[in-house]
Amino acid sequence: MWQDRISSLKSHGLFALCLLIAAVVPLPAAAGERASVDLPILFDTRERIARPDLSGIVRLRFLTTVDFPPFNFIDQTGKLSGFHVDLVREVCRELALTEKCQIQAVTFPELEKALLDGNGEAVAAGIAVTADLRRRFAFSRPFMRLPARFAVARKAPFAGEARTALAGRKVGVVAASAHEAMLKAFFPKVEAQAFPDRAALLAALKEGRVDAVFGDGMQLAFWMSGADAAGCCRLFDGPYISERFLGEGMTIMLRKEDGALAGAIDHALLALSRNGRLQEIYLRYFPVNLYGG
Repeated sequence: MWQDRISSLKSHGLFALCLLIAAVVPLPAAAGERASVDLPILFDTRERIARPDLSGIVRLRFLTTVDFPPFNFIDQTGKLSGFHVDLVREVCRELALTEKCQIQAVTFPELEKALLDGNGEAVAAGIAVTADLRRRFAFSRPFMRLPARFAVARKAPFAGEARTALAGRKVGVVAASAHEAMLKAFFPKVEAQAFPDRAALLAALKEGRVDAVFGDGMQLAFWMSGADAAGCCRLFDGPYISERFLGEGMTIMLRKEDGALAGAIDHALLALSRNGRLQEIYLRYFPVNLYGG
């Protein structure tokens, strides 16, 4: 549900998340017990995307921001880092354009104008794909979809599918959010209990006032790995991915006339999804498997 990135940050609670993980440090791919992860398949295994002729490209500049960890942020050494930054480098490597690639950070409100004015050729910053933006810009294929997940107390005996395990149980969700609408549509037998914000929601779970909560998997994963959760909780069942409620996913935005470049980026993303490098980047930045059972 990346409608407008500012609205998305608020609705996902990512302003608070940015404060919690402003000092994110990429994790080694083999850290702990998490050696691999099965990302959702976004490309048909039989699909072929031709690589356009890129010989005429003089420079390929990607625009991003610094306020969207773990996707874009300034690390502890003062360098621009994050999932998007590493992904851009891999895309450039796959397209044999490493020497011509640059990545530059601007503020979020400047992104569209900078792209339209020719101050960059692509945007990798978590911008939502909307009908209005599709009329004005081109977009790559999605390279990641952030799932909705349930979280329960670590000691909770729930097992199996949430649809039956949580039937009749109190499940917390942020009021008036996409996740509330999704919970009611997909799990009509749970007793949905709305909370005014994410902090109140998580406090209710930690204190045992609800049996589970339903929300953004990335937020829940980072919260559970932090000191505030104190090891109280675990993800349960899922993941749940819905374009209707959560949007198309993470993409790269380009000028409308740059269809060939969009095709080239799709070609690179397909290659990265098949050779495992997209998975490797994911493992650097996410402490919990968002897609695991």
